[in-house]
Amino acid sequence: MKELELKYGCNPNQKPSRIYVEGRDLPIEVLSGKPGYINFLDAFNGWQLVRELKAATGLAAAASFKHVSPAGAAVGLALTDTERKIYWVDDMDIEFTPLANAYARARGADRMSSFGDFISLSDVCDKATALIIKREVSDGVIAPGYEPEALEILKAKKGGNYNVIQIDPDYEPDPVEKKQVFGITFEQGRNELKIDDAFFNNIVTDNKELTAQAKIDLAISMITLKYTQSNSVCYVKDGQAIGIGAGQQSRIHCTRLAGQKADNWFLRQSPQVMGLPFVDGIRRADRDNAIDLYIGEDYMDVLSDGAWEHIFKEKPSVFTREEKRAWLDRMSGVTLGSDAFFPFGDNIERAHKSGVQFVAQPGGSIRDDHVIDTCNKYGMVMCFTGIRLFHH
Repeated sequence: MKELELKYGCNPNQKPSRIYVEGRDLPIEVLSGKPGYINFLDAFNGWQLVRELKAATGLAAAASFKHVSPAGAAVGLALTDTERKIYWVDDMDIEFTPLANAYARARGADRMSSFGDFISLSDVCDKATALIIKREVSDGVIAPGYEPEALEILKAKKGGNYNVIQIDPDYEPDPVEKKQVFGITFEQGRNELKIDDAFFNNIVTDNKELTAQAKIDLAISMITLKYTQSNSVCYVKDGQAIGIGAGQQSRIHCTRLAGQKADNWFLRQSPQVMGLPFVDGIRRADRDNAIDLYIGEDYMDVLSDGAWEHIFKEKPSVFTREEKRAWLDRMSGVTLGSDAFFPFGDNIERAHKSGVQFVAQPGGSIRDDHVIDTCNKYGMVMCFTGIRLFHH
């Protein structure tokens, strides 16, 4: 197939629209549905991300994309009982394969942002992964292949209109890429930077004890940032992104936004949230929304009289600011990656509140010494990569 005509571009008024590769066949086959312009942007960015995660870690990988940035990314480490509960998969009677674990993590870390996602999978989609995808609100999936039973499950989703794309895993794009803005063509070399263990060798803090898990998590953070709209930072713990701050003009706003998402991920594991008495039959999306409100500043939206009765069997007590802070103080072992240098130590101060112990950033600020001193104050390990990872 030389090209694929699309219904429209980013918006319905943007016609005509198509995708193609100059001088080559398209490396994809649409097995179900009619993917749109933004679907393909999510699919191709997500495929690059999971392919690189698999290459860097040797583990199955998955990403959940929304509006051309990842809402979640993870590798296929086993789920704990708590994680199965907060990702709403504890009721599933399936054998959780590495790929299924990876997608449950990628989708579950920030379920509010992942609602209606486009999924990218590093490996052939198996039945277990397809069964998790089946029950989620999603636009589509891209993978290098599908087991026959998995494909049938996915093709039945959305009344047969679910977008299923198969990509040639051996496809390699040309080394120079182009795009147009206002009729003007931009050209640059593709970002072929390889992120591996050696990427984190330049440790600039007093503490230089970089654990094996921290190296995996730092690789996940930096590869995720490579395909996240900049400015961006990414918090990672135990093989999954738990907070991604994308497309912010200020670095500290990136750090705060992603840090709040990481905090929410951890607060969902607290006894107050795990024990919420939801009414029978409530949808997963409604539970997610209720939890997001309950742990935030607008908690009265779900606790006021006339509101809580539709969500809970009995009225929960307020999750106070002091109780939340006490629970968050137990959070540790988190890594933080940044796509460009931290200009001030305030980013590290904010990261510390979310349990960050390992940091990777390019370095190069005139205040590097202040940032290093702030890391040393908290006993953090920080690497200077020397490489910026902007993505636009």
